[in-house]
Amino acid sequence: MAESRLLAVAPRLKIAMADHFGHLPRAPSRILKAAMWSMQGLRAAWLHESSFRLEVYLFAVLGPLGLWLGQTGVERALLVGSGLLVMAVELLNSSIEAVIERYGPEFHELAGRAKDMGSAAVFVLMLNFLLVWGLILGPRFF
Repeated sequence: MAESRLLAVAPRLKIAMADHFGHLPRAPSRILKAAMWSMQGLRAAWLHESSFRLEVYLFAVLGPLGLWLGQTGVERALLVGSGLLVMAVELLNSSIEAVIERYGPEFHELAGRAKDMGSAAVFVLMLNFLLVWGLILGPRFF
């Protein structure tokens, strides 16, 4: 109701709020659909990406361990969040690779560069993971 009054006063706002298909945001149904699409993406990564499966297995062990070993909320967030970031970037890397493979198996320099950069992004976050865990837990054990 408030949205319709606002749009009556400011019709240009309707254009600004719409997505590229012209859909206006509708919180519950749009959020539910977005969650379904996200689950489809996670399922696809699980089925087709062995590196993602490995990261999930590692996170299943290290996530709870990070919650247990972290002494403050910030430490727990950093220990667990660094693992979540690795998985998130792995999903992005896998999506880049899927789009490139969609266009064919032949080698192209730009395609190779894009795949290498995606892989490098995952590697950088793995280094970040090791750094965070080392800086937080290292002084306690060494």
